[in-house]
This record gives sequence, C-alpha cells and structure tokens, in this order.
Amino acid sequence: MTAILTHVSPGFYVDKDYQDVLSQLGLDSPAGVFDFQQGENLVKSNLASWRHRIRFQLPDGQYAYLKRYDHPPKTVQLKAWLQHGRHTFLSDFDKGPAAILQRADVSIPQTIACGGQWQGLFEKRSFIITLELQDACSLEKKLPLCFYSNSPSSHKDRKKFIRQLADFIRRFHKTGVRHRDLYLAHIFLSENGHLSLIDLHRCFQPKLLKQRYQIKDITQLHYSCPGDVISFCDRIRFYRQYRKTGKLTSADKICIRKIHTKALRIGRHDRKHGRVVPFEKKHKEG
Repeated sequence: MTAILTHVSPGFYVDKDYQDVLSQLGLDSPAGVFDFQQGENLVKSNLASWRHRIRFQLPDGQYAYLKRYDHPPKTVQLKAWLQHGRHTFLSDFDKGPAAILQRADVSIPQTIACGGQWQGLFEKRSFIITLELQDACSLEKKLPLCFYSNSPSSHKDRKKFIRQLADFIRRFHKTGVRHRDLYLAHIFLSENGHLSLIDLHRCFQPKLLKQRYQIKDITQLHYSCPGDVISFCDRIRFYRQYRKTGKLTSADKICIRKIHTKALRIGRHDRKHGRVVPFEKKHKEG
C-alpha cells in the first residue's frame, strides 16, 4: 500500500512510520536534507551537478536513497512540466504514478519523505527519500541462475521466468504509463522471485503516440538483455507472452522488426562511445 505522507514542517512531508528514524539523522526539514552528508554518494559521470544521489542506512537498519535537486535549470523544469502535464517539484516525478501502478500490482520503491521549496514560479530545490528494495537486485546484475544451466528443470524455470517478466511488463503498460528508461538495470528481482520497477522519474502517460513509447520501452528491454544469456527463442517467447498471442501475426512481425531496428540504432551510438552492446553478445548453445 502507498503510505500517506504527512506535512510536518514547511516543505517537508514524511511517512509517520519513519518520522522518528529520519529525525535521528537530522532529516526533518529541507535544510536538514540538503545539509545531510552521511552515506554513500552515488556519483555518476553523466549526473548533472545540480542532482545528487545518496544511499544511507537508517537507525533501524534499513537502507534508503536520497535524491536531491538543487537549483535545477528552469529549462529542465519547464520540459518536465510539459511532458508530465503538471507543475510540481522535479522530485515528485520520482514517485511515478504510484496509485495507478499499485492498482495494477506493479511494485515500486516506497517513498518515506519528500518536499522542497519554491522560488517564485520555479523550484529552488526539492528532494525525495525512498526505501531500498529488500533482498533484491537488478536483472542487469543478477539474472536467475537457471539461465546458466541446461538441465530440464532449469529450462522449465527459464520459461517460467520469461513469462513472469512479460506479464509484469504487460501489466505495467496496460496502465497507459510508459517508462522511457526500461532497461534491465531498472527492473529488480527479489530473492522470493518478486519483480519491482525503479527509476520512475521519466514515467508518464502519453495522450498521443502511446504505441511509439510502448515500442521504445520494449526496445530498451530487448537491447539491455545480454545476447549470451537471453536467446532468440527467449525473446520470441517473451513477446508472445507479452502480447498474449500464439502464432505471430504480420503486425507482430512488423513490430518485432521495429524493435530490432531501433536496438541496432542504439547499438551504433553506443559503439561510437566505446560502450558494450548487450544484445549483440553471441549466445552460447549447448
């Protein structure tokens, strides 16, 4: 269930269940949040200087993520408001359409605090704190072990997992929401086999071009699946389960060609920048 956040101080909203543990760390106001220096600073080369990400431990032992937006450019704010159709803090978009996804049984990280400050029409700064998904890891880092075995039982588990992943993505897309960053790195699998979706900042519900953004999502997923682990048969099995179809129609084949063509285009771009193209890795048979 999505927790109700309570307004406890100017520009600060918190889940009451986590108010005390956050207060122990000085996280009880925007000033406290932006002064906070504990934890692991998750610096990335492509992360803008006005964005900060920190992983830290709560006094109760759980881990959480803090995202801060400090004086984001007005152009960035305007673009986000236009794309999402609402005027709000940039950090609010990190929550994703939580209520919609919850109704569709699409698991996402729990928000335990958020807020910000305005400076006229534009935001001065904003933040969001989410809980780390427990006992879970991204599919980019840890695909199921059955993908590395050829025993009959593992083949059955392999097909089961492909169907589970396809059903999860189909439920997500049936909400009308598009992720726009749907790589394996943003799909998490828990030890009990539960799937979750993270990095929701770019999620939106397009009024136009829904199919275009749907194909873009599937392309990103196809692209990020390593070719030496996920076979051609796995990909077709995924598509058929996702589409809930038996025999592929002409329209399905056209869609698959579009997905593959877009993936090739991304691959050409990444090779120019010295990056590995995951889906082009050779699959090892036998």
